[in-house]
Amino acid sequence: MILAKREKLLLLIPEVCELSLCGEKLPLKRKADFGRLTTLLIIAVMLVALVGCKSQVSGDVMATVDGRKIFRSDVDKYYDNQVASAQQTPAGEQATILRLNILRQLIDDEMVMRRAEKLGLLATEEEVDRKLNEIKSPYTQQEFDQRLKEKKISLEDFKRDIRRSITVDKVMNKEVSSKINVTDQDINDYFAQHKSEFNLIEPQYHVAQIFVTPTPNPQVHNQNNKAQNEADARKKIQTISNRLDSGDDFATLAMNYSEDPETSGNGGDLGTVPESSLRNTDPGTRDTVLKLKPGQYSGIITLSNPATHQAMGFRIVKLVSKEPAGQRDLSDPRVQQAIRSQLHDRREQLLKAAYYELLRDSAKVENYYAKEVLDKNGLIK
Repeated sequence: MILAKREKLLLLIPEVCELSLCGEKLPLKRKADFGRLTTLLIIAVMLVALVGCKSQVSGDVMATVDGRKIFRSDVDKYYDNQVASAQQTPAGEQATILRLNILRQLIDDEMVMRRAEKLGLLATEEEVDRKLNEIKSPYTQQEFDQRLKEKKISLEDFKRDIRRSITVDKVMNKEVSSKINVTDQDINDYFAQHKSEFNLIEPQYHVAQIFVTPTPNPQVHNQNNKAQNEADARKKIQTISNRLDSGDDFATLAMNYSEDPETSGNGGDLGTVPESSLRNTDPGTRDTVLKLKPGQYSGIITLSNPATHQAMGFRIVKLVSKEPAGQRDLSDPRVQQAIRSQLHDRREQLLKAAYYELLRDSAKVENYYAKEVLDKNGLIK
């Protein structure tokens, strides 16, 4: 429809120009006609320009980065994905802020993708497929398809996200992370200024667990056969215990069979906890951990409801390491590594922020959605 109107307007222009090419003196009537035609010419040119502008930026385009369009459908996919897992659906200003944040992230990613093209660092199909297979490995095909359905994204969308993630990591590693150098002097200076941080006032316990429940947890997605009742749970935890006794790796069993969604993905690692926190947990776990030596794992611990005395779950815990109370010295390799990691992470965060600012300075970004929000005083969907 727009093209048709534009063509009609363009067809008017040659006729008007043709009438104005006459070199002889025009009579009054023809002068009047010429004036009207001149006005028509100006209006036609303005309309053509207006139609051209509208055809360049559709309402479906929320932003552009160096001419690359970011569509509303892209933002909506990520918005729906985040809202699906939220306890409360955002509305009004909260929903708009979420969309603005998502769009800002997509703009940042697009800037890095453009930089990756220049550096020859775009993720290859082999890299994408390898990462996809790694992510899929804990699931059956049916479970993986269900996960995509829950996230409201297609396999192609998921692969596109993987490609973007790998590419961004490659660019950041080359342009930022590889240039960070934490020297021994940096570590010495930090320790001298923060010595008290390495004075442990109580023992610290690094603990991991394998946890099984009598009731299936829909948030757990690993290779386990979920127990449907207490009897199944007892059989399952006993099988795991037997495999540990046979020499199977604790972390691998936790990743494949533990039913704690917070820890199963990282091998059951609960992190390091001070002794005072450990004493606040259930008595069975507390007493068991306090008796373990580093590297040892426990027998089966039953967690019961204090009121009903019914089993709520079963766990096997492992004491990964134990740190006694007292001052840690700089000569301790663990202290040096902890400081090195902390300084590296802090500098990396700072340099990445600066890097993105430089990308924004060199890129041509048009955020149409942000302008629309501002123009409509925030009253927008």
